Amino acid sequence: MEKSKNIILITGGAGFIGSHLAEKLLSQGKEVFVVDDLSTGSRDNIKHLQNNQNFHFIEGSVLDRSLMLEVIDKVGQVYHLAASVGVKTVMEKPLESFLNNLKGTEMILELACKNNLPVLLTSSSEVYGKNDSLPFKEESDRVYGSAYNDRWGYALSKGSDEFLALAYFREKKLPAIIVRLFNVIGPRQTGFYGMVVPTFIKQALEGKSIIVFGDGEQSRCFADIDDVAGALMDLMEHQGAPGQIFNLGSEEEISIKELAKKIKALVKSDSAINFIPYSQAYGPGFEDMAHRKPDISKIKQAIGYQPKNSLEQSLKKIIEYFHPPR
Repeated sequence: MEKSKNIILITGGAGFIGSHLAEKLLSQGKEVFVVDDLSTGSRDNIKHLQNNQNFHFIEGSVLDRSLMLEVIDKVGQVYHLAASVGVKTVMEKPLESFLNNLKGTEMILELACKNNLPVLLTSSSEVYGKNDSLPFKEESDRVYGSAYNDRWGYALSKGSDEFLALAYFREKKLPAIIVRLFNVIGPRQTGFYGMVVPTFIKQALEGKSIIVFGDGEQSRCFADIDDVAGALMDLMEHQGAPGQIFNLGSEEEISIKELAKKIKALVKSDSAINFIPYSQAYGPGFEDMAHRKPDISKIKQAIGYQPKNSLEQSLKKIIEYFHPPR
């Protein structure tokens, strides 16, 4: 029996991205089940949703087979966001991070396949690795460093997740969609796992030194959570999306050094900007991606995606979240 597409599961739905996605889905009258083990998510992210009769939070792991069987049997769509997040987590717990990402995705795909449920899998720009041919296209090569370097474990696990999803689509006709997210930012994101924007903003607001790793010339394109959550929902409803990979992000590029300066100016902070070597932050041999910029022409063509929020608008919203006006 086909389940209603108005009943939706979000794994990792108490996380930063998942909580915003849940909020948007609920605003459209959908019924939303969230499963989250709160390892990186937080009850605070979803507390404003708890009184909505269409919102159901279950504290648990996507690795709990009996739990996931029970929940997946109730829903018509699955957004699979549950994963280990952040460079800090990956470097500190490489084995746990790799297995969580791989086993969790395998579990979701296998169980969703029983009811042929649409699954949207969030992947990461990390999968491009050390490829320096910009902007990254969905079919671009993935270039990883040495297997001895824990840094690449996350990228490898996400790349394996993508392979699993595509294999389920090709062999079992599971309507699986893969979305590679590029540096999503917004309110409720924490800097605890190495996310640069909330880290810089908190440092600036507290008058502490803004700590930039490396020389600060590495660059990123930061995408606003409102734009991203809306695009995820549009892709889930797009008939041509299953079996495809989509880059999702912004084309507005900025160096980390300039980002620190921009945040300092917006906060009107006297914070110094200090540079420390990657080896001091993450240990010897750490490798970073020098530049990340997505080619988003595919998602533009598919769903008419166009980022509405500039980096400055996003930063102002996050600053206000951390420091509400009185």
